[in-house]
Amino acid sequence: VAPDLRGHGDADQPDDEAAYSLATFADDLVALADDLGWERFSLLGHSMGGMIAQELVLRRTGHVERLVLMDTHHGPVEGLDPATVALAVDVLRRDGLPALLELIAMLPAGPKAPSDLRLRAEREGYAAFADAKVHRCSGAMYAAMGLELTSRPDRLVELEAIDVPALVLVGAEDRDFVAAAERMAAAIPGARHVVVPDAAHSPQFEHPEAWWAAVHEFLADD
Repeated sequence: VAPDLRGHGDADQPDDEAAYSLATFADDLVALADDLGWERFSLLGHSMGGMIAQELVLRRTGHVERLVLMDTHHGPVEGLDPATVALAVDVLRRDGLPALLELIAMLPAGPKAPSDLRLRAEREGYAAFADAKVHRCSGAMYAAMGLELTSRPDRLVELEAIDVPALVLVGAEDRDFVAAAERMAAAIPGARHVVVPDAAHSPQFEHPEAWWAAVHEFLADD
């Protein structure tokens, strides 16, 4: 199951920024599992989703059977400058999401741009998927989460309490997250640490065979 979280896709999109937080997303996932009749489940979180997964496994213990943290961080992301994020949030609040996306398109390419450009050129349908995903999200969600991702508490020490099998996976070229993945894998008792070569922030698209092999092996392991 790959749910649309609140503020994403076909899910409800409240206009109030207070409706969005990592903790709220985690609670929404538990509510979804309850609706599906799942007492325990395996959980994979990518990027911001990995931060939500950490909140869930730490705050709602007993629900998660296996945990996959992928291209994510245990605290504020070093590559996100708080002042720049605050400026982007101001533009978003004042002028809306289309104006912010237009501004971002005018900026010099960031560290993830080469892999994104390669995917757009080589993988049929990826460009349409990526663009639609961005435009089908709530501006209030982007504002709230942009601020939270630069100010959230560091969970690294808390991760030492995780007592379920865990896989920490990261693309070798994902500059903002490689070191964080190494730290998380060291903190979580018994965690596996997989680095996908020649991949950046989205190894599930950049090298799907290697990504799926690592995830499938972990989930199938008794």
